[in-house]
Amino acid sequence: MVVPQGSARGVRRDRHRPIVRHRLRFVNHSWDTAAMPPATVPERRDATDAEARALASTVRLRILRITLDEPLTNREIAAALDLNPATALHHVRTLVDTGFLEALPARRGRRGAREIPYRATGRSWQVRTPTGSSSLVETFLAEIGPVPEADRELTRLGLRLPPEELEELRRRLHALLEEFSQRPRDPAAEPWSLLVALHPEVRRAPRPGGAPTVSGTGRGLQAG
Repeated sequence: MVVPQGSARGVRRDRHRPIVRHRLRFVNHSWDTAAMPPATVPERRDATDAEARALASTVRLRILRITLDEPLTNREIAAALDLNPATALHHVRTLVDTGFLEALPARRGRRGAREIPYRATGRSWQVRTPTGSSSLVETFLAEIGPVPEADRELTRLGLRLPPEELEELRRRLHALLEEFSQRPRDPAAEPWSLLVALHPEVRRAPRPGGAPTVSGTGRGLQAG
């Protein structure tokens, strides 16, 4: 799903500019990593225990998103997410300690008070968090809530693929996301968010004496 990214004051849009939507399609295997320089598909690593705990929070993932392009002070973060400043500071410190957020030089805030702005480092994109974490889905639901339905792009697809083709799908999706993640961020462009979810289906008929089961194996989640 692709949606416009929100800001502290809601979804940032230029109402006088028409929305242009582009649907993503597989065409002639154009997403194959073999056609891409190896440097564009960096290897991710497993998160440490501290990193995994830091990314297992909807609030902290939202902090990383709103500070991705614009450094914000703890006061501004608290206001954007409707948090108590003390609560926001706890989450900010956790992200700083794990390297997902960096403190920038202090600046003067309201009434001349010294305030420290924080900016996301982008490091969360390079780590895999433990299988089964629901923080990404919960964050997505919190962020898409204020977005008007007309501005949401949804695609849902049921598949039955042999293991090698399923792995090909994963590889090509990964390559496409990596390609766009490496492109320079245009500060004048409108911010958008994307969530990709791939999961085995729960079997509709439970086994005798048992609960519904799922097929497939779990894979780590990646926070962007």
